Amino acid sequence: MRLQDKIALVTGGSRGMGRATAIALAKEGASVAINYHRGADEAFGADEDAAANAVKQEIEDQGGRGLLLPGDLADDVAARGLVHDVMAHFQGLDILVCNAGICPMTEFLDISTELFDHMHAVNLRGHFACCQEAAKVMIGQGRGGRIVAISSMSARLGGEHQAHYCPTKSGIHSLMQSMAIALGPHGITCNSVGPGEIDTDMNRVIPGFEEYWQYLEKVLPLRRVGQPRDVADVVVFFASDESRYVTGQLLMVDGGFVVLPLSPAEGGTT
Repeated sequence: MRLQDKIALVTGGSRGMGRATAIALAKEGASVAINYHRGADEAFGADEDAAANAVKQEIEDQGGRGLLLPGDLADDVAARGLVHDVMAHFQGLDILVCNAGICPMTEFLDISTELFDHMHAVNLRGHFACCQEAAKVMIGQGRGGRIVAISSMSARLGGEHQAHYCPTKSGIHSLMQSMAIALGPHGITCNSVGPGEIDTDMNRVIPGFEEYWQYLEKVLPLRRVGQPRDVADVVVFFASDESRYVTGQLLMVDGGFVVLPLSPAEGGTT
């Protein structure tokens, strides 16, 4: 129970890494507010209200407290409002996990300005707004806090169909670095987690994912793709007192993807 009596907000908490993180935080004793976007119904062909309710139910079944907060991070007012809703319900906020994100794979020459802007609005600008409001609350409380952002190995690597996505993941980590400097004197740590290829609904809708997964299981140093819990456990570390002297960092959770050798003779990819 490393997070006993702490209050957490997880954006994009209805499925995938966000779901695993919300449940993992609750298992460590935190009360968890679960943000989700109803507009994701179309992308995943599923009821997001039902998915979010299932997370809340699992938290409550294990004796925890959950709160559902639908909202679109692309809306600055809604993003800031999430923090106020948590305060109104739980009367405090100790942990913010910026997880919500989108990644519609698109050919570079087909990326419109509107799509580029929307990607940044959800993946970066919305989290800036959420972080800023959370920081004000944490400073006012006077007991420090933890802000954890889900970046990506794409913060360090390019992607043929991700020219609109990769800059947001670099940006979210850069934001954490700057916030670490600004908020450190208030006892607030700001860190990023860089997932590699994780078995999530968002990745499963990508054409050809099964063949790609099989390929990764042969070449990754750990010989498997990641699971959402692999990321969630690292978030719990950053949210706990065990990381009290760690801030401004990006910890890759990628099964060794970024250290793959370049030579096929050495088991590499090219």
